[in-house]
Amino acid sequence: MTRTVPASVLNEIRQFMEDRGAQGLEATAMLAGTADGAITRVVIPDQIGYRSAAGVAVEVTGLGKRQLAGALALDERWHARIHSHPAEAFHSSTDDANQAVTAEGTLSIVVPFFGLGLRRGLGACAVFVLDTGRWRATAPAHVLDVIDA
Repeated sequence: MTRTVPASVLNEIRQFMEDRGAQGLEATAMLAGTADGAITRVVIPDQIGYRSAAGVAVEVTGLGKRQLAGALALDERWHARIHSHPAEAFHSSTDDANQAVTAEGTLSIVVPFFGLGLRRGLGACAVFVLDTGRWRATAPAHVLDVIDA
């Protein structure tokens, strides 16, 4: 399924990720929309970023989990998790283990360089589709279409 995503939603995510990235922190958010594949909005949960000698991480707090649990309207669904990495975009073993979405066909989008990668569009991101319980890499253009809305 190809999903449409408004450029305004991507701009909102980019600004949030870049603000966090300016502090050397990763960021995460969820993309919600209609059953027909239209992404209509971003939900940014309460989160804490960590930096250590081992690297960086982001954790959705208890409050953030409650925000996500109550965020969807009856006619909405989660289409994707989107999160930033400090350098190259890839799906880490932590990403694999901490699935934010588990429905077949949902997406995991990884934005490189603390969100700066979105300045170059979704083509600079790594996109994965959940297929039979495993994350499979795909070209962003195969699953996402940016619209001016």
